[in-house]
Amino acid sequence: MPVDLEIVSPEKLLLAEPVEMVTLPAAEGELGVLPGHAPMIVLLRGGTVRTWEGGKVVQSLYVSGGFAEITGAKVTVLANAATPVADLSRAEAEKKLAAAESAYAALDRNDMAATLAAMDAIQAARAMVEAAAAP
Repeated sequence: MPVDLEIVSPEKLLLAEPVEMVTLPAAEGELGVLPGHAPMIVLLRGGTVRTWEGGKVVQSLYVSGGFAEITGAKVTVLANAATPVADLSRAEAEKKLAAAESAYAALDRNDMAATLAAMDAIQAARAMVEAAAAP
């Protein structure tokens, strides 16, 4: 019995298919979801959503953050932005990381909301660089 996976970005539905397992870049760490998983809603950090079949990764999509709703039979990922890992450019990811680090360096550290947002942007950009460099 598979788990139904949907990955949605603000622009479109990116993926809708049954999978054996999906791993998510949850804010607390990597989260594996199999059929029958306990229901929950999790915050996603920048990272890679991976689908698994036969014990092997069959698809990888980079997400910059968002949320995932998990039920026993379905996972819905609401991503801020999502891109198939194969479509990522390491040079573009490194540019985003440099821009995020520059924005962080220019911040007033007394503005906690802006500081946290900048730190999230750096983490997401680092995850993009890592995903783009993966074989």
